Amino acid sequence: MNSRAALLALAVGAFAIGTTEFAPMGLLPVIAEGVGVSIPSAGMLITAYAVGVMLGAPVMTLLMGRFGKRTALMLLMSIFVVGNLLSALAPNYGLLLSRLVTSLNHGAFFGIGAVVAASLVPKEKQAAAVATMFMGLTIANIGGVPLATWVGQQLGWRLSFAGTAVLGLVAITALGLALPASAPDARPDVRREIRAILQPQVLLAMATTVLGAGAMFTLYTYVAPVLGELTGASNAFIAMSLALIGIGFTVGNGIGGRMADWSLDGATRILLAVLAVLMFVLPLAFMSHATAALGVLLFGAATFALVPPLQIRVMQVASEAPGLASSINVGAFNLGNAVGAALGGAVISAGLGYAAIPVAGGLLAVSGLLLAWLGRSRAPVAEAC
Repeated sequence: MNSRAALLALAVGAFAIGTTEFAPMGLLPVIAEGVGVSIPSAGMLITAYAVGVMLGAPVMTLLMGRFGKRTALMLLMSIFVVGNLLSALAPNYGLLLSRLVTSLNHGAFFGIGAVVAASLVPKEKQAAAVATMFMGLTIANIGGVPLATWVGQQLGWRLSFAGTAVLGLVAITALGLALPASAPDARPDVRREIRAILQPQVLLAMATTVLGAGAMFTLYTYVAPVLGELTGASNAFIAMSLALIGIGFTVGNGIGGRMADWSLDGATRILLAVLAVLMFVLPLAFMSHATAALGVLLFGAATFALVPPLQIRVMQVASEAPGLASSINVGAFNLGNAVGAALGGAVISAGLGYAAIPVAGGLLAVSGLLLAWLGRSRAPVAEAC
């Protein structure tokens, strides 16, 4: 089997999922008008997706455990295609239900995909392999999301969802060609896997993920108004800043994978410390356009550099159930999304000012660093495809 082709196929699936997850954020006004609801009501599409990821990750992973991993990944992407086609055809606010269907594949795809990616390479390169898969998610923020947003604004949001469904078909084809056929796995021992997930070190690692992701989304959710208030940024500068964050995601993802292969615990602690310091400094950086541009680029790099070590960390401490743990940890990232968004909103509601938002995120990163010091990783564990 060509490991590069297999990792590329996984990255294609990640690209499609990243596109469908983030594109609706730029299409909310168009979707709201199209189905006759308010923009805040349309915003429930994003909440429904996050809830679906959290609930679907463990359930779908256990359901797919009876299939070989190639078959499981292709079935998960088939759910993705169906969900996006339902979104394209939704006549009304039933779009919420279709988004929930779409999200069911998310956690399980990344969870099972991370196990497959780790199994393709020697143990000293496992984090870099997982980072390669997640690279598709980061590149989606640079190319797929802007393109899907443009298509939705210019040609209609339904066509945007339909086009994303086509990406899913491309991913299914790539997975079928690049991954080897494998025998169905033994029926999972649900009780044993749940016991493995409930170990203190596993829960500690997942809590670290929630806090690390929460630190990111405290600022990322409100980056447009923060730049508007503190930097005096125009819409064009904000758009450029979002692109810089996407570039930072991609660069940081690669750096995080290499650092995690060097030292998993060291990478987690160093990157959380760097993120905390950076977010404490960002209010000063946002005082000018030049330093703001540099600040958001570094912010993107620091936040996504955490993804590979956090994902591999959970897989290793839950060595008896790496696939389930990996999937649930993707749900933990989405829980961090909700925590960070809620914290940033609370800062605004409390009248603390927009400069306090990155500081609040920095405090979450410090909390994650404390948990990372309490936890520890184990020797790498890889499963065959």
